[in-house]
Amino acid sequence: MADRTERQAGATIHAGGEWLTAISGATREILDPADGRPFAVVAEGDEKDAERAVTAARHAFDHGPWPRTPVAERAALLRRVAGLLLRDRETLGLLESRDAGKTVEEGRVDIDCVADAFRYFADLVAAEAPGRVIDAGSPDIHSVVVHEPVGVCALITPWNYPLLQASWKIAPALAAGNTFVIKPSEITPLTTVALIGLLTEAGLPAGVANLVTGPGHTVGARLAEHPDVDLVSFTGGLASGTKVAQAAAPTVKKVALELGGKNPNVVFADACATEEGFDTAVDQALNAAFIHSGQVCSAGSRLIVEESVRDRFVTELARRAQRIRLGRGTEDGVECGPLVSEQQRAKVEAYVASALAEGAVLRCGGKQPAPAAARPESGWFYEPTVLDACHREMKVVREEVFGPVLTVETFRTEEEAVLLANDTEYGLAGAVWSADTARARRVAARLRHGTVWINDFHPYLPQAEWGGFGRSGTGRELGPAGLAEYRETKHVYENLAPRPVRWFAG
Repeated sequence: MADRTERQAGATIHAGGEWLTAISGATREILDPADGRPFAVVAEGDEKDAERAVTAARHAFDHGPWPRTPVAERAALLRRVAGLLLRDRETLGLLESRDAGKTVEEGRVDIDCVADAFRYFADLVAAEAPGRVIDAGSPDIHSVVVHEPVGVCALITPWNYPLLQASWKIAPALAAGNTFVIKPSEITPLTTVALIGLLTEAGLPAGVANLVTGPGHTVGARLAEHPDVDLVSFTGGLASGTKVAQAAAPTVKKVALELGGKNPNVVFADACATEEGFDTAVDQALNAAFIHSGQVCSAGSRLIVEESVRDRFVTELARRAQRIRLGRGTEDGVECGPLVSEQQRAKVEAYVASALAEGAVLRCGGKQPAPAAARPESGWFYEPTVLDACHREMKVVREEVFGPVLTVETFRTEEEAVLLANDTEYGLAGAVWSADTARARRVAARLRHGTVWINDFHPYLPQAEWGGFGRSGTGRELGPAGLAEYRETKHVYENLAPRPVRWFAG
């Protein structure tokens, strides 16, 4: 691990099995969100570096062994990677904390989930049947549907969960026999660089895994449009996702988009009828909104609570939100870290200001915290914020804030709750809280969101599909569908007793 960390200072582009500097010689400093200071240097690639990486991936797919490697061997390599991830769990968790601003504990949990993803796709592909036989109605015909790798995959990942999102793409792509070029966010690339090192250590052939560190408008744009790329998988914001789809369209390549969310957390009064139920619903509302400072695509940023319990619920929620301990993620006792960048904090501040101008009531937060020992003044911290008396016309309710901001809306009837929850351009995730099982399931069935939790928020299973409705995206990750994204389907029809057809005389 030490060798890979040292290498990041000079050469973080990986192409054809070699660690390289940017062709231009450009570099970028990686800043610690907790104090705004640089702590690492990476290569700043551009279109030429993307071209070099795609060429390597194309050659490895067309001429290398990986697409033709037996499934059992591919699965065994993925399991070795999972073991290496757990071996380096502490180092990687710390690196993820410093890079993205999250707490070390969150970083450790992320590494565990990454290892789970690699193990899951190893088990999934290893257990599959070799093909689906179709009965053609004749003993002389053998007809089978088989799956083949797509080819060269361009994988573009976001800054909030750098390694986790990378694993959701890399593990199924490798399991299916593809080669790839990955472009992590230019502001949080370090654990992805480390992962490529682990893939190499596990024995992945040269050219299968390629990495370009650099910005989206150069590296990402070239990958999306490149004619030798067969699939592009993007996780990020709606605006960038739209550009990726447009760039990919002329070559009609496969596109998987996992975009943003504006996720409702619907709380019925009966969920709060007991003290335990009330405490659980409040606790989960806090987790939904403020984990990783709200920088989560599935964050429960819209609390939609039944009017009869609204005052008590929001009062307790705000009281507890004010007590969340902010600070550097590597410090003991810290519960929430900084925002990822100064620009992101400014964006959050602008959303809160617009909400207050439109009539929202500030129940807590709404400002930068005072400096403290674990919270340097130069860090990009922002207090957990609860905005009451919100309505659908407000910008803060319609648009994805991606910060520690929770809006509160109220309803009186089940029908109104469903209408409010579905009144969004997005459709990524949502939750329903009710002691009435029939009602909870009824409401969940009516929500137009890709994942719906009942009496819970945020858990996901590697075996389940992850994706959204509406403007939350078009692709699916995790589960069998996540593997299917990285495959083509072929029908092989074999005539065991060929003979003349005699359609025409002669």
